[in-house]
Amino acid sequence: MSSVRVSRHARTRVMAAVATVCALSAAPLAPRTAVAADPPAYTETYRPQFHYTPQKNWMNDPNGLVYHQGEYHLFYQYNPNGNSWGDMSWGHAVSKDLVHWKELPLALSHDDEEMVFSGSAVIDRDNTTGFGTKENPPMVAIYTSASKNGGKQAQSLAYSTDRGRTWTKYQGNPVIDIGSTEFRDPKVQWYAPTRSWLMAVSLSAEHKVRFYSSKNLKDWELQSEFGPAGATGGVWECPDLFPLAVDGDKKKIKWVLVVNINPGGIAGGSAAQYFVGDFDGKKFTPDDKGTYTPPVGEVVQDFEGAGFGDWTATGTAFGQGPAAGAVDGQGPVSGFDGHGLANSFHGGDGATGLLTSPSFTVDSPYLNFRIGGGRHPHEAGTVLDNPAPEGTVLADFEGGNYGGWTATGDAFGTAPAGGTLPGQQQVSGFLGDGLANTFLHGDATTGTLTSPEFTVDKKHINFLIGGGNHPAGSAEPTAVELLVDGRVVRSATGRDAEALNWASWDVSDLAGKKARIRIVDDNTGGWGHLNVDHIVLSDTRAARVSQETSVNLIVDGKVVRSATGADSETLDWASFDMRPYEGRTARIQVVDMNTAGWGHVMADRFTAADKPAKSVVQRADWADYGKDYYAAVSWENAPGGKRRMIGWMNNWDYGQSVPTSPWRGAQSVPREMALRTVDGRIRLTSKPVSGLESLRQKRPATASGLTLKSASTSLTGPGAKGKALDIEATFSLDDADRFGLKVRTGAGGEETVIGYDTTTQELYVDRTRSGAGDFNNTFPGVQTAPLKARNGKVKLRVLVDWSSVEVFGGDGEAVITDQIFPDPTSTGVEVFAEGGTATLDDLRAWRLGSIWR
Repeated sequence: MSSVRVSRHARTRVMAAVATVCALSAAPLAPRTAVAADPPAYTETYRPQFHYTPQKNWMNDPNGLVYHQGEYHLFYQYNPNGNSWGDMSWGHAVSKDLVHWKELPLALSHDDEEMVFSGSAVIDRDNTTGFGTKENPPMVAIYTSASKNGGKQAQSLAYSTDRGRTWTKYQGNPVIDIGSTEFRDPKVQWYAPTRSWLMAVSLSAEHKVRFYSSKNLKDWELQSEFGPAGATGGVWECPDLFPLAVDGDKKKIKWVLVVNINPGGIAGGSAAQYFVGDFDGKKFTPDDKGTYTPPVGEVVQDFEGAGFGDWTATGTAFGQGPAAGAVDGQGPVSGFDGHGLANSFHGGDGATGLLTSPSFTVDSPYLNFRIGGGRHPHEAGTVLDNPAPEGTVLADFEGGNYGGWTATGDAFGTAPAGGTLPGQQQVSGFLGDGLANTFLHGDATTGTLTSPEFTVDKKHINFLIGGGNHPAGSAEPTAVELLVDGRVVRSATGRDAEALNWASWDVSDLAGKKARIRIVDDNTGGWGHLNVDHIVLSDTRAARVSQETSVNLIVDGKVVRSATGADSETLDWASFDMRPYEGRTARIQVVDMNTAGWGHVMADRFTAADKPAKSVVQRADWADYGKDYYAAVSWENAPGGKRRMIGWMNNWDYGQSVPTSPWRGAQSVPREMALRTVDGRIRLTSKPVSGLESLRQKRPATASGLTLKSASTSLTGPGAKGKALDIEATFSLDDADRFGLKVRTGAGGEETVIGYDTTTQELYVDRTRSGAGDFNNTFPGVQTAPLKARNGKVKLRVLVDWSSVEVFGGDGEAVITDQIFPDPTSTGVEVFAEGGTATLDDLRAWRLGSIWR
């Protein structure tokens, strides 16, 4: 990716108006002027102990991966000036073993003209560039120049003749410029058969990878294009092309093309997909995977009639009946069957409504359907309609002024905003005609807005809030604060979304106190602004309002299954597992409660079936099935011809909101990649580099021959507890529905569940109870990966760090990487079985030492 946060990040914010629900703190906070003592570096809460992180500031994509003179170089997207995305430059670290890392000074810096987006590095052994000598060949970085004036992206060079310690940008930059704002992330290698350099680079918005050839890294000739193919729900970034032997047979070579995608990944948001095929020096040809035929079944609604039949429509979004495709003002719609579909774009994105089926008894294993439109997921606990609570309005920001409120700085201007400000994505969810909006002149402005003093005489303070997620108490907050006696006693922040939603403070314990409300914008980086409206003292607590565009399954009045679109007008298959609700009464509800960008949903062909339908995303191939593995690229020139890969261990859905400081962003463990035949198909597999085993403490916890019958059992022994663990386990199937491990168990029922579902034949990680996760509604959830048992057994390798789990199933064909943020006291490990019996054949668990001490 090149951190194309200028264009890609902006577009993502427009198209994904995620429900803006606030992170609230009911406990008293220290005054903003108080400064707590910082913990020693690399011991902070959530600081990874064997994953690379910079000492401070924001980091994302790995860049410039090359091995030279005994060192593995890891360059990476880095903000030298803050803990959120911005001022993109190349940070730098080196390692001799891919385990222990030394952070070096900044390598390539942004300047007044450009930011330095993602790219690669090579050793120019023959000095084809003339940047060095044959005796001292240069290290050459090929990166994307992202213009600060207009956002144009072009490919440029920089070089070093002192092992990457100092760099000079080439005076002839850029070396490839096609005039595009979506052209980035060059990955370059030496292609021996033609004695030339080969570049793979992304046309991100077109879902294409271009291949160029050069003799000197300066003059490039276009060879071919690949794509669109596979998953195309988001932009394509950070391509990587490399050969691997199939099943270790050096006479059978296949090429792997990795294409990272955001959003639209297998677990939502960011992910790394790949294609296996052949490369002839000019063109990549993927292996033919055949066509897909969804399971047959009984069609319960196909929207082919003139009306909705016995389905009930409310609101205006769905019109008087099925649409024949696109409606007025909408782009081309595809992927539906027959002549009709449910389409909530009637009246545009500003319209809302529901389409509800009659009640029915669940009598089939799966409900398959097609879905498209916006990516605004259902959020548990939200309501479809929630008018403003009655009470004393402290501010509604109507009337063209701030009344008795006092503004400082330049973020608030002289009067409330009328809605969306210039350069801002669409703001929605506020009441009336005004709101406090600190995007005035962009994220760079700062300031405060403070209310007159008032007496707390009701139980709740409710308000609408949106904008950036920078909590009170952080270095640069975007927050609403309640001050009593000069102290911040309550606070709330946005969720990196422009849509406002209700937040509520219980202030019953402050009855009779004098208080003020202060809206603070101290942030000048990404999402460095806040939207606030309708602050009201009330005896009623405001509930969050749905802002979803979804298809929901409702059982006993509760949403038990939900699916959403992918910010696309193309419908794709989705499936609900109905088996847990067999014999119960249910309804299907198509919901459009969103009035911002992509605020509509489309649905078609609801079918009761015995097997689940698979979407294009599910049918694609993924290097990792977790939420937190992106921008994955591999090292060039690694010893022994090994192909080792690393990814950014984060997700753009919530990457700037994770609760880490003074750094934000981590890299995965480096992985050794291989191609293996799995179930008759060639798959890309991975395993942690062997050097990680050097961190294992001497005495592992062990267990063997343990029968688990619908129960959980805690492990005992030296390696049975810890925040940093390496666990190897083998289970035998019996009749259990699910079995596996629970790690980081402890405080308040915290646990991260790593299990195997025998009915779906899937590995899964459940982080719904893994600790802090309220900073974004897409963070909690369950990630799954297909994995078939071998000879009735399931083998797992699990790496647990202070804020992550990486799970390798089987021989590495199923991998799930997820961040977690548990309480530091949650250190337990358990084994479990549900719905029957499973056997733990063998387990060894080692505590891992820190690479920083």
